[in-house]
Amino acid sequence: MDTAARRYLASFLACAFIVLGSISFLNYQVDPYLLHQWDSPLVQRPRQLNEKLGAWAKTYAVARYRPAVIYIGNSRTEMGLPTAVRALFDGKSIFNSAVSGASLGDAIRLAEHAARVSPVETMVWGIDAPTFSLKMGAARVEDSLTGARHGFFAQRALVNLKRGLTLDMTEDSVRILTGHAGDVCRSNLAAYGQRDETCTLAGMRHWLGTSDAIPVRLQEFGDGQGPTPPSTPALDASIGKLCRGGVRLRLYINPTHALTLYALYWRGKWDAMQAWQRGLVQLVERHRRQGCDVRLHDFSGFNSITTEATPLVSGKPDMHYYWEVSHYRDNVGRLILARLFGGTTLPPADFGVELTPANVGSHQAAMRAARERYRVEHARETGYAQRVLDGPLIRR
Repeated sequence: MDTAARRYLASFLACAFIVLGSISFLNYQVDPYLLHQWDSPLVQRPRQLNEKLGAWAKTYAVARYRPAVIYIGNSRTEMGLPTAVRALFDGKSIFNSAVSGASLGDAIRLAEHAARVSPVETMVWGIDAPTFSLKMGAARVEDSLTGARHGFFAQRALVNLKRGLTLDMTEDSVRILTGHAGDVCRSNLAAYGQRDETCTLAGMRHWLGTSDAIPVRLQEFGDGQGPTPPSTPALDASIGKLCRGGVRLRLYINPTHALTLYALYWRGKWDAMQAWQRGLVQLVERHRRQGCDVRLHDFSGFNSITTEATPLVSGKPDMHYYWEVSHYRDNVGRLILARLFGGTTLPPADFGVELTPANVGSHQAAMRAARERYRVEHARETGYAQRVLDGPLIRR
């Protein structure tokens, strides 16, 4: 290679390095997805409604915050379990590490990551049958985000650097700097991981209201892949790890609206769902006999919370307990926590049953009977659900 060619190559590489370095520096400073933030001014900055890379932000924040109480799950837990309840946990720090779109496999990664990087004492874990799968969900909790106990921040710095060179992150940084980010709301990190209600309200406006969201959520829930056979053994192994670390563990089955449970019945998944519940009971009982402080509660079914009238029959634009039939509001989350941990809030007597080998059979028989009563007494709503589930796929 002659001198001119070497000079050209050196100039080209230097220019490329400057450009890439400038892009990386820009994205590091603006950090549109809050990949490396905790307790910083950027956490309070309004950001886009659609929080991209939520798992990236939360896995980093947990490692920095090191909370004693962790919530794990998908968007139902992220939206529904409040973090402003420190009195329930003797003033200890709380963080909602649930992530929208998380499958069981994603949740396992998030739970074990939290236990590695933080002195977790109590873990509250929301589950449901449709998302009970090991397949990576929309949350995309990649292994690179949930590193080892030591060297985590060095590993994340390299991963964040690589992510900072992407086009979409650069575009979002520019939108923020130029004031063209669109609708904005507070980051969930500003509320210790809980989804900000203003974000949800703004998102619902894009649906044109609760009614338009209901059929989509019914189809999503009814068409969920879980529970899949390998998932229960994977949860079993994960609970074993957490138990050996001394974590107090509270599993709960999400209180999605009664129509979503009816959707599982209409899709022919009822027996599989109840078999899944019985398997969970056996799993939990086995760990309890080994000395683990673990319990399982079922908040689903047909009770005074889950059977709230939908706009279809109430004529109201919104619901008191639900955003739509899949996601409950944090007033329901407070009732869940009250059932699990006590406190001054009294949940309805029929809301939340601890499942044990002694009562799971009678509990499931009562659920089947309640399902039939609901089908008859709420014929307009169940008929609507049947038409939605039998109809063409509705896309958002």
